[in-house]
Amino acid sequence: METGMKAPDFTLEDKFGNKVSLSDFRGKKVVLYFYPKDNTPGCTRQACAYAGIYKEFEEKGVVVIGISRDSVASHERFAEKYSLPFILLSDPGLEAIKAYDVWQEKKLYGKVSFGIVRTTFIISEDGYIEAVKSKVKPDTDAEEILATI
Repeated sequence: METGMKAPDFTLEDKFGNKVSLSDFRGKKVVLYFYPKDNTPGCTRQACAYAGIYKEFEEKGVVVIGISRDSVASHERFAEKYSLPFILLSDPGLEAIKAYDVWQEKKLYGKVSFGIVRTTFIISEDGYIEAVKSKVKPDTDAEEILATI
């Protein structure tokens, strides 16, 4: 996925089991970030960083959405535990994850496997990708994306 491309639409369940589509937010800028797993150190730091400056995103009229393969129940516990005020979507079938090309080969301690590469997209009000940030650092992603907006 590259800047200027039409952002693929999707419909996934949020932490309450409600269906949410990217197209629901036409007319608003969307920060869409993909992360590997709830309650892991990096993913928790990234989510908490977004939560910490969420009001600033809100003031700019920006919707923040996090997506991982975790279940709806896992997202609900994760959001509750860390008071995450933004949308978390469950993608166990890899619908959006593959559409945004973030399901990639990864190497860890010499072992090769497939997984989500931490990536953040800024999507314009009319549904086009304005920016793509791949292999993001969990601690600085939220601040850098807010500065870009």
